[in-house]
Amino acid sequence: MTRLDDAVTTPATARIDAGRLRHLDGYFERLLVDGRIPGWSAQVGLGHELVHESSGGYADIEAKLPFGPDVLIPAMSLSKPLTSVLALALYERGYFGLHDPIAQYLPEFAAPQVYRRGGAVWPETRPAAEPIRIHHLFTHTSGLAYGFHQAHPVDEIYLKNGFGWGSPPGISLAQAVEIWAGIPLLYEPGTSWNYSVATDVLGRILELVTGEELPDLLRTYITEPLGLRDTGFIVPESRQSRLGAIYSPDPAGGRVIRSEPLSAIGRAAPSWWSAGSGIITTVADYGIFLRALAAGGVAADGTRILGAHTLRFATRNQLPQGVSLGDSGRDVVPALDTLDGLGFGLGFATVENPADARVPSSPGEYFWLSANSFHAFVDPGTGLWALAAPQLFPSKTLPLLSRFRQVTYQALTR
Repeated sequence: MTRLDDAVTTPATARIDAGRLRHLDGYFERLLVDGRIPGWSAQVGLGHELVHESSGGYADIEAKLPFGPDVLIPAMSLSKPLTSVLALALYERGYFGLHDPIAQYLPEFAAPQVYRRGGAVWPETRPAAEPIRIHHLFTHTSGLAYGFHQAHPVDEIYLKNGFGWGSPPGISLAQAVEIWAGIPLLYEPGTSWNYSVATDVLGRILELVTGEELPDLLRTYITEPLGLRDTGFIVPESRQSRLGAIYSPDPAGGRVIRSEPLSAIGRAAPSWWSAGSGIITTVADYGIFLRALAAGGVAADGTRILGAHTLRFATRNQLPQGVSLGDSGRDVVPALDTLDGLGFGLGFATVENPADARVPSSPGEYFWLSANSFHAFVDPGTGLWALAAPQLFPSKTLPLLSRFRQVTYQALTR
């Protein structure tokens, strides 16, 4: 195991007991010894300061690639916070308004239909009373869905069109968006919450309003300003040896086994840029991104990627009154112990009531996680930020996000 050991007291470490963060290492070490994860890499910090870093095990067991902060890993759904901050940077420049109907940019959404009843083959629908607006995409209140939920006939329609954990081969983002526009919405836009392809639709809008492709936008507004050398949509051949694999529980009860085809992510260029799940990154790079968020949108060298007021606005609960993650009635984020006490901002889940959410955090903490158990949070009240990547699929296998919070927050001294 590798570990960053803070021996010097700094303004940050005066507020956190770095020694107690060894509890974090112990938690992951036990999972590793038991064969429940292949390895891990984690970071904890306060503001711009990295307080604790540890890694252990393998990112690719078969290739004997040790896990570390520079291992390339699929961000999967942790692509969404990156895309959301990118979108907000363009929002600050006046490219779109949050209240804009998305049909203004995507005419195929001009007349959305809402599911009423029936099966996936011949569902009964009705015209939506309200248009889908851009803020609905940020907050996952658009009525769009994900096929892999498999909890509703609308999910089944996504699956029938080839959208489960992947997408039809050779399809473009524009073609995917056109297909999604023809699928009934789960509900009237703005009336409920459902995790969905909305961020991918948002990504397409970003391309249209700027005339640039997502990789170029990400590079211009996020990765170059922050100095993220290993974050993007493609892994160059020269870096392929640093790309980790993804593992899943052994159905027979043994140690984790390699998950295919998920372990192939990043080894070939995708047919379309997925703003919601297609970014490749490292723990080191993502930690720099979190540091900028924890510092109010500014990098350690003073480069600002997002206005402080915009960031505060975006990380507040944006769900309409009477709508919450817990009220959706759908097990769409099974990796969380409960959806109670949570809200959703412009691209991030928010902790509204830590007691109801059963997390030892602060009101206003924002976070997200991915299907390969990559998870991250920022607590503006304390300046605490943290992330961990155990490369375990699916994320509901272990309560990693909850346990990670437990072993991280306990180290705060005030």
